[in-house]
Amino acid sequence: MQTAYSKSSVSESVSDIITALQNILARSQVIIPVLETPYSTFHNTYRSTFEVDGQSVINIIAEHQQQLDAVLHEISGLEAVMDSVKNLHQQVVEKKDKITQSMNLHKALVSALRRLPTELLSQIFNLCLPETKLLLPPSTIRAPMLLTGICQRWREVAVGMPNLWCRLYVETDDKDWERAAFCYDLWFKRSRGRPLSLAFGCYHSTKLRSLLQPYITQITSLRVTVRSFQGLCPPLFVTDLPALQELAILGMTTLDLPTIAQSISRLPSTIRSFKVIDMRPLFDIERLSTFSPVWAHLTDIQIAVRHQDAVIHLLQLCPNLSSLTLRIAFDQIDPLKPFTHTKLQSLCITYDALLMRPISDLLNALSLPNLRALEARRNASWPHEDMKALLARSKCPLKTLTVGGRVTITDAQRAEYVSLIPSLEVIVDHSSRYI
Repeated sequence: MQTAYSKSSVSESVSDIITALQNILARSQVIIPVLETPYSTFHNTYRSTFEVDGQSVINIIAEHQQQLDAVLHEISGLEAVMDSVKNLHQQVVEKKDKITQSMNLHKALVSALRRLPTELLSQIFNLCLPETKLLLPPSTIRAPMLLTGICQRWREVAVGMPNLWCRLYVETDDKDWERAAFCYDLWFKRSRGRPLSLAFGCYHSTKLRSLLQPYITQITSLRVTVRSFQGLCPPLFVTDLPALQELAILGMTTLDLPTIAQSISRLPSTIRSFKVIDMRPLFDIERLSTFSPVWAHLTDIQIAVRHQDAVIHLLQLCPNLSSLTLRIAFDQIDPLKPFTHTKLQSLCITYDALLMRPISDLLNALSLPNLRALEARRNASWPHEDMKALLARSKCPLKTLTVGGRVTITDAQRAEYVSLIPSLEVIVDHSSRYI
């Protein structure tokens, strides 16, 4: 039985073994035996007339066999020694790892991070969250989950910060649903009643409904991906979320509109923002009407429209609207009646190069006395005179005018805008940003 003393002795003798091996190897030299015989140059035994002494050759073969056996024995012995050295090397590596682990542990005990006040550590943890507006699934390589695996104190601080656990992407297609559901539920519990921002990869799952039931009053922001089959889109369960303020939909098609409209029309009065992320399908007046009465509550909209009168109709349906992002694809040139919206502060329009006249008609019909930010992106020339007329007519406190796509504004045009609003900042942004 090996005692602690014997283990220590073995450990301490490693350096002696290394020294001894180095000395032996330094003096060692493999001596190659002389293998030349009178027959070494005799290559072709069938054609040569050289007489061979059979017994002499047999003796040479026997001698070489003895030499080969000795070499094979030496190789076997060296391989055994090498295996022992490898085993000893592995033990020394393990010893090194344990020493390093212990040293790091004790370094952590005197680390400045360990002495940081909880308030400061909490601020650092907030800065560790991913710098993206996208909602991400749980991951042990990202905050906040990453923070819980560093040490006990960090885990306690992170778990005790509800604001770290208020944003999440939930995917119910996970093969191991029970494990995923446990993780999601733990995440939600750590939010401790705070408002939740969630994104669903598959919103109509009954499993998801069951998971979220204890937390429905916390969900204030929701992004869903529509996954319909042959136009059969399951109803959204957004009507079950009494605190919902923001709803974004991705992947909606024209075939999905009737089913989705039923859910949207019954959204709670708390709703303030509605966005169609990929800006499709195109809405006309009839389709807009199917979403009533939700429009009256909204202050922020992102949507695509087909007719210019649908834009006016949308503004009429949304008296409290302060921000509107539009993709327009007009195929209508009927005259528009003038319309004034007193609360709209931000307007972003993306439109096609073939729509020069319709966009001019829309600009000439609108008055926006409270407008502060205007952005327009297209792939053609800029309707400068119509824009000037809108600004002059609205007498708005516009702070920024941003044009993008292939739009170009001359210095003279820029000067004319500034003459109307001296504090105006005109920005030309040629990035390919869609919205």
